[in-house]
Amino acid sequence: MNIDVLTLFPEMFGPVVGGSILGRAADKGILNVRTTDIRDFSNDKHNKADDYPFGGGGGMVMMADPIFGAMESVSAGDKKVIYMSPRGRILDQAKIEELSQLDEMVILCGHYEGVDQRVLDYWNAEEISIGDYVLTGGELPAMVLIDAVARMIPDVLGNENSALDESIYSGLLEHPQYTKPREYRGLEVPEVLVSGNHKLIDEWKFRRSLELTMERRPDLLEAYFSRERKYTKGEKKIIEEITKRKL
Repeated sequence: MNIDVLTLFPEMFGPVVGGSILGRAADKGILNVRTTDIRDFSNDKHNKADDYPFGGGGGMVMMADPIFGAMESVSAGDKKVIYMSPRGRILDQAKIEELSQLDEMVILCGHYEGVDQRVLDYWNAEEISIGDYVLTGGELPAMVLIDAVARMIPDVLGNENSALDESIYSGLLEHPQYTKPREYRGLEVPEVLVSGNHKLIDEWKFRRSLELTMERRPDLLEAYFSRERKYTKGEKKIIEEITKRKL
């Protein structure tokens, strides 16, 4: 996947997209994240890219012309354009999976009070938010989107099943995880996890995932149970027990 990021602060992306899983995906040629500095397309001698808004109001607005130039430089007219915005649709797993199917994508990072509306209208940009709060710019939200989408691309993760096993992907919150040593400062790993009985281990993980989801994210359960699934006898018994307990 090729992702073009249009931003006033391209230096922010290097440590994120160049390291860890994203960096390895780039080395494999699976993911290519390119940053474009919007200021490079300013006609102002000081590379100014913002101005006061018509109609008054506090703050500055990013001007259309530099952004148009940046868009044209990456052939945005042929690609999906996303604008990271607090007024956009909240990013969720369905949208992440949809975006992961694309070959190319352009992400516009706003700053100050946002961008000239004509940019969004002309380039048919989809506005996406990562939550009901406001940040100083669209760079951090763009990084969140890139990371989430990249994990759904085949071969990006070392374990092909790891993405689907984790919280939200599976439909339930992830069960607690433990590693060595078995005892640490008086805290012990649940005995079932070191029993070697894979059936009991799977049932324990399912039980804890279900309990955590009911406790912390009950909104996820309706969608989870609405999908056709094949449950083992043990899982059916766990569902019945926990459901009765919560009534």
